[in-house]
Amino acid sequence: MKINVIAYLLLLCMYMFFVQNVKAENVLFNNDTYILKSGKFSEINKGYENEYYPENDKKSNWRKMIGIYYYPEIKDPIKFAQNADKEIETKASVVLLKFIANKKQDKAILSVLDIGKQDGKNYFEHDIYKYEPHPKKGMMLLKYAKKYFFSTDDEITKIGHEIRDINDDLMEQLIISPIPPIVEKDI
Repeated sequence: MKINVIAYLLLLCMYMFFVQNVKAENVLFNNDTYILKSGKFSEINKGYENEYYPENDKKSNWRKMIGIYYYPEIKDPIKFAQNADKEIETKASVVLLKFIANKKQDKAILSVLDIGKQDGKNYFEHDIYKYEPHPKKGMMLLKYAKKYFFSTDDEITKIGHEIRDINDDLMEQLIISPIPPIVEKDI
């Protein structure tokens, strides 16, 4: 009987270990599960970039995504976010929705609306970026993005109202969400 109990405990521990490893490559945000489908080392930023998509989406054709980026060479997340804000203001197709910086915590959050085209369809892309220091060195960036496809003016109006209604809530969720650890492998 003792051997069976020990065997069951050992199996339970092994099960928990493997379940935790699988979950490390999934992200839950706003009641959606995102799966790690792209990971690469960025030569430009000298850090890893992970991108998560819903199960049926892929990097080349997606509707929602979560990005987790680690840039060890970036020392000032707020300055980096301010530079991104200035760059956004120079682009005609991008609209800044909101920028918030918390200098005491050295964190910033930025929300934008961009316009694009995919497979001949026009879309708005709602992006929210959270910038914060990495616990050891550099900066972490957490990105949430969703594409809204449209073909009529009524759809544009509906999308605008939806984004206006959910933007602050999504920003708040991103602010309080811990940034998952970066997966340092190419996928």
